Amino acid sequence: MKVMVVGNGAREHALAWKIRQSRDVSDLYVAPGNAGTSAMATNLPVSATDLEGLAQAALHHGVDFTVVGPETPLAAGIVDCFQERGLAIFGPTRKAARIEGSKVFAKELMVRHGIPTGRAEVFDSYDKACSYVKAQPLPIVVKADGLAAGKGVTVAKSVEQAVRALKECMVERVFGPAGDRVLVEECLVGREVSVFVFTDGESMSPMVAACDYKRAHDGDEGPNTGGMGSYSPPEFWSAALEREIQERIMRPTVRALAQQGCPFKGILYGGIMLTENGPQVVEFNCRLGDPETQVILPRLSSDLVEILLAVTEGRLNKTPIEWSAEACVGVVMASGGYPGSYETGFPIAGLPQAERRGLVFHGGTRVAREGAPGVLSDGGRVLTVVGKGQSLRQARAQAYEGVAQVHFEGGFYRKDIAAGI
Repeated sequence: MKVMVVGNGAREHALAWKIRQSRDVSDLYVAPGNAGTSAMATNLPVSATDLEGLAQAALHHGVDFTVVGPETPLAAGIVDCFQERGLAIFGPTRKAARIEGSKVFAKELMVRHGIPTGRAEVFDSYDKACSYVKAQPLPIVVKADGLAAGKGVTVAKSVEQAVRALKECMVERVFGPAGDRVLVEECLVGREVSVFVFTDGESMSPMVAACDYKRAHDGDEGPNTGGMGSYSPPEFWSAALEREIQERIMRPTVRALAQQGCPFKGILYGGIMLTENGPQVVEFNCRLGDPETQVILPRLSSDLVEILLAVTEGRLNKTPIEWSAEACVGVVMASGGYPGSYETGFPIAGLPQAERRGLVFHGGTRVAREGAPGVLSDGGRVLTVVGKGQSLRQARAQAYEGVAQVHFEGGFYRKDIAAGI
């Protein structure tokens, strides 16, 4: 079959890498893709947000099945767009994707159905929100309601920081319409874990878990990013914890979405805080995470395409899914200045040497020029180097051996991913 992956990050490179291993796939396209995907698939010059262009590309190339990586096209309704044209596609509909696309929708859903989460108030008035935060205990969390590329959340340790976050969202509109409404939420304390389940709206797969690092610099210092590294499985993960999260959070959420008239078919991603009162939801996402995808897909023993088709066709309960016990650690290399302003277009050296030591998933990269060798940086998070091993320590050593081979002007990475575990 012919498969198309939508997106251009390291998550989409990892998806393409795993999909290419399926015995059922003959042709693979990635739209728009990057330098890494160009080595295993045909990149198509169509933006991930051009829903009509993507549908036309699928029709033109005779694509049998499309897999969506990022959240933005899902929230915009790419699944609805494709289904209206009779095109098979993996992912939740626009209504179901509101679980990520609107933090207000997700919070109200959880409160209504008794799914454990932090207390929160919703505001569309800057003045009222400011008055509220001044009366709350610190720290406190300010969240833009809509999609903000992972940057719409502030954990404020002072009233001044909270008010500044509200001003950025609601007055300066740094995140556009995504910040027209905000959630002001209690700050949950504990160990955070990302959990993922495949679901066809009724049945659910076994969960797989990972931990990621959101701050730019070592020691969890610096600004929030889209993620600077991750590892899987977490050292604290257990059958009992999986069962608790499955029964108290993930299964009730899938059931609640179905009761709301928007059954969720796809990958449900829960950001879970393990508090002294038990697991509580920090956020939900409607797709695989980045950089978590890069460390969980190498652990998937089953055929990914078979699983994705089973979800889409409503027969997940008849499809075996197995995860290996192998450990994976991923380290993100980023452009100097990320997540603030940064320059791109720098030659990347050492990729073949890194690939001999582990997996290298490209994010913000492009081919130097058509028909010529060479890869250039082309984004904030440039690539993820992944090590594998029988233990997290072995996987970590391999990942850092690999990332040490890669060089480009201004490039940096955290030195403490999976350290001390």
